[in-house]
Amino acid sequence: MDNLTKKVDRFDWTLTLILFLFFLVSCAGIYSAQSAGQYKDNFLVRQAFWYVVGAVIISVTILFDSDQYKRLSWYLYGFGLILLIGVLVAPLDIAPIRNGAKSWFITPVGSIQPSEFVKIFLILTLSHVATKHHEKYLVKTIKLDFWLLLKLGITTGIPIFFIMKQNDLGTSLVLLSILVGFIIVTGITWKIILPIFTTGASLGAFIIYLVVQRPDILEKYLHVQEYKFNRIYAWLDPFNHSSSSGYHLLKSLSAIGSGLITGKGFGNREVYIPEGHTDFIFSVIGEEYGFVGGSIVIGLFFLLIYHLIKTALDTNEPFNTYICTGIISMLTFHVFQNVGMTIQVLPITGIPLPFISYGGSSLMGNMFAMGLVYSIRFHHRNYMFSSSKSLSS
Repeated sequence: MDNLTKKVDRFDWTLTLILFLFFLVSCAGIYSAQSAGQYKDNFLVRQAFWYVVGAVIISVTILFDSDQYKRLSWYLYGFGLILLIGVLVAPLDIAPIRNGAKSWFITPVGSIQPSEFVKIFLILTLSHVATKHHEKYLVKTIKLDFWLLLKLGITTGIPIFFIMKQNDLGTSLVLLSILVGFIIVTGITWKIILPIFTTGASLGAFIIYLVVQRPDILEKYLHVQEYKFNRIYAWLDPFNHSSSSGYHLLKSLSAIGSGLITGKGFGNREVYIPEGHTDFIFSVIGEEYGFVGGSIVIGLFFLLIYHLIKTALDTNEPFNTYICTGIISMLTFHVFQNVGMTIQVLPITGIPLPFISYGGSSLMGNMFAMGLVYSIRFHHRNYMFSSSKSLSS
């Protein structure tokens, strides 16, 4: 009985409550979105099913501790690369092209996107790489920091290469955001980080300038076809692309703007939003619940990020801290990009809103990430959260 009580106490009930609130928000948003009649499928029932699958994934993930995940990390990384290569070489009846990307396997239970799991495999592997580096080299030097940066970069660059081959820019950016998070927290000197970030930001700004002002240069020297910049053009001037690439953005702005402060109420939608149950579910929430509802959803993500930060700070194992860092980086980029693209802060990239947008692969990948957090709290709670008195006893 005492053992059962200890296990119950070590379980992360706060995270469970947060995930349950996400489940309620997701169900409400998907129910309203699918009422538009764009599809005949019942996505609400499917999303509930994927949440059940996610709960099973958490139940399995929590059984393993950090030492076991260290040993498994490279095997999972290799398995993820095999899946990415498999998608590329698989015939179209098994891995079809959707929206210009070849990123999914067709299975009896639905479409599975391997890159959603590769994100988590990468987080585990980068955590292992960083931990082993600091265990081996106790004295920091600029040369060793460069060496760590190179290892992190190569480990991240390989899956990005295959994901870009799938024509999936959004997921590639997520992996880059995970890498940035690791670069910042692994202790690499700012003498290296600052020039890299400055160069990257300058290069990005210069590319956007060329896209807007001189696309002929990119087409001539880099052989980039101009139609690939339509998302940038639609982002900067959606009204002149209202019938093509700017259509989704204009619908999203109209929906969120019409929601005003408190929204139109549950089910009282007037603006038709394509893909409202997936990438643009925040637009549905904004129309029905207004600024207040959107703020509550964003606040819920802040609460989740705070909980993850607290877990990262409380654990006394660097490997666990790095895992939390990778998950925080991934979720933060997802939320910022998804919400930002619905209000014209960022270009549209097709990145879902975690735990809320419909999608089995995305939800399972995120639940796998949450399972790692559960595992950290469950297996290390004895010395993470206990007082020195209780530990000594």
